[in-house]
Amino acid sequence: MDLTSANMQALFRAYNTNFQQGFSSLGDNGSTFEQFATIVPSSTGTELYPWLRALPRMREWLGDRVIHSLEGAQFAIRNRKFELTEGVSRDSIEDDTYGLYGPMMQEMGRSSREHPNELVVETLTANPLCYDGQQLFDSDHPVLDKNGRESSVSNDMGGTGPAWYVMDNSRAVRALIFQRRRDYNFRSITNLNDGEVFMKDQFLFGVDARVNAGPGLWQLIVRSNQPFNAENYEAARKRLTTLKGDYERPLALRHTHTMVPNGLEGPARAVLNNAMNAAGATNQWAGTSQLLLNPWLPSAA
Repeated sequence: MDLTSANMQALFRAYNTNFQQGFSSLGDNGSTFEQFATIVPSSTGTELYPWLRALPRMREWLGDRVIHSLEGAQFAIRNRKFELTEGVSRDSIEDDTYGLYGPMMQEMGRSSREHPNELVVETLTANPLCYDGQQLFDSDHPVLDKNGRESSVSNDMGGTGPAWYVMDNSRAVRALIFQRRRDYNFRSITNLNDGEVFMKDQFLFGVDARVNAGPGLWQLIVRSNQPFNAENYEAARKRLTTLKGDYERPLALRHTHTMVPNGLEGPARAVLNNAMNAAGATNQWAGTSQLLLNPWLPSAA
């Protein structure tokens, strides 16, 4: 191929097509994170999140309105920069072997689509501090009892096995946040006069983004490291759906999704999908939540 400007632009368009094919190849599986994370557009380097201490709830209007101030304004998520770059040698393009790099550009697109899933799971496994100053999964989340005294609430069922999660994903705010400052963008350096090309005799194709993930509302998720069986599923589900807010106000949480790693797929499907249990009796938990199989979750403790 002659290294003319027109030919290099055509090559970029071809590689960009490969990239987009890879990006869309996962279908709905690539958007797993969107089912349990709030997607937040970011407009600055660090976003402050003024979460409500408790999920908002209507009250009878007697006298003046009661103004619920937003709390936790110091809780912040800082955007991070990510990149993936591939070099294609000048010789490969001149010798018309550039087509060999097409699958690599496709994999680059797939990796970009998977990256938010990876980041959100990274948050789950790191168990960072959330807006109340406690770790996302903790036995000491502070909640006020009916007398206004602080008490501790747990959203962690304990155990030593691989983690799985029960969640309420029916709300606008969720247990995790995916923050997007600059979306994944495929770009190139293909000018022969560019310093990088001049020094290394290769053209560069890459993707970059400014994004991050962090904890949202701990009340909307319960973690268990217990074996996945009907008994432990029932206990985790009960913990989630009976959580209360300040002054013991019900939160009316719904258990909509159960997320497991690949290693727990069999036990999870048996509890969530089978009409009968191992003893041949009716499985009362069949269809009680949607199974999310997340390959980024660790399958070993």
